[in-house]
Amino acid sequence: MRVVAVIIAWTLLTIGCKSKTQAQKDKTEDIQSNALSFDVEQMTEADKARYQKVLSDFFDSALIRRGFNGGILVAKGGNILYESYHGFRDPNRKNDTIDAQTQFHLASTSKPFTAVTVLKLVQDSRIGLQDPVTRYFPAFPYPTVTVEQLLSHRSGLPNYLSVMEDKTKWNPKQMISNEDVLHFLEQYKPAPMFKAGSRFAYCNTNFVLLALIVEKVTGKKFPQYVKETIFDPLQMHHSFVYTPADSGKVIMSYKPSGALWVNDQFDNTYGDKNIYSTPEDMFKWDQALYNPGFIRQSLLDSAYQPHSHEKPSIHNYGLGWRMLNLPNGKNVIYHNGKWHGFTPAFGRLLDEKAVIIILGNKMNSNIYNMARKAYDFFGDYMQNQVSGGEEETESRTAAATAMPESTVKPAPHPAKKTVKAAPAKKKPYLRQSHYKTIR
Repeated sequence: MRVVAVIIAWTLLTIGCKSKTQAQKDKTEDIQSNALSFDVEQMTEADKARYQKVLSDFFDSALIRRGFNGGILVAKGGNILYESYHGFRDPNRKNDTIDAQTQFHLASTSKPFTAVTVLKLVQDSRIGLQDPVTRYFPAFPYPTVTVEQLLSHRSGLPNYLSVMEDKTKWNPKQMISNEDVLHFLEQYKPAPMFKAGSRFAYCNTNFVLLALIVEKVTGKKFPQYVKETIFDPLQMHHSFVYTPADSGKVIMSYKPSGALWVNDQFDNTYGDKNIYSTPEDMFKWDQALYNPGFIRQSLLDSAYQPHSHEKPSIHNYGLGWRMLNLPNGKNVIYHNGKWHGFTPAFGRLLDEKAVIIILGNKMNSNIYNMARKAYDFFGDYMQNQVSGGEEETESRTAAATAMPESTVKPAPHPAKKTVKAAPAKKKPYLRQSHYKTIR
């Protein structure tokens, strides 16, 4: 009888485990199905071909023929209109051609991933935007700083990339982790740049701390949690958050001369940077952000709202996103980046559901310029009339900078935009005259 009882118990346990495993699998598939759902805009083959021709002429003449090393993808309404890869993973050896599977460091273009990860936890009531950071780290020496201020760069916190260069306080031969940044702030209590909430200053410390908060709340390391909640559901199979274990598989970056850009003690921190991805995976990311099954639209609306008004400007920052609020009512949601020689550009045009993605591993500031000018192929984004955007950098001197004033008068009240697909029969917006002026 005892043997029979043991067999029955084991059978029930096995069934229970299988049921739990199946439930987890079903949940994952449901999340994946919701996240991947996207209504593709109907476009004629003629319109697609026309876009492809104009975009190809534009990028070939003004970027690719000028030493570009990387990948480009431009899409509208879920339709890829242009995709191209050029150069080599190592431009000096020239033996590994860059292709669609080549993974590029996203630099500060990683920040929207961190922001959305936090906002999804806000959606689940696990994090509050007005929570002080001390709720998660009681010894944190800046008691008035909130989660929202971290997301909007209004915390006034000192830039860890600057204060941790003090050789009397940190050995430059020792790699820095996210935990090290927190402990450094707790131990040395460097002076803040300004009173929390009083103004904007771009600072990477904010997003290092956000990644730590995610770890505190979820009990999982940030790279693993982002994989489970973003990369896997969106089938971004070539994307990951870098850890030291990945050091042998990632590509390096290079200076304009072709010289290798040597890594330093700041290369292991994440949240502010250190996501690797491809143009095709970034296209999946863009599509998911139109889907309320992935994240609630009201949360994204708050992320896309300007949070800094101290200086009149068409440039502003939301919650993990930069934005361009033009006087004619057009808006761009974007986030570029720069880390060593990696110079990604990622611009989203919500009215047209268009996206411009350019990733490279050889320092090339023209990437930002060409990404901006490409906006005008999809609508009147005034790129011949406005000043350039802010190219993110984690450099020691430029990381904590206030929002510059624009040369164009800003729209008085940037309104929330409702995302709506362009009518199927509408002619594609292609400004041939714009292309001719910059050729």
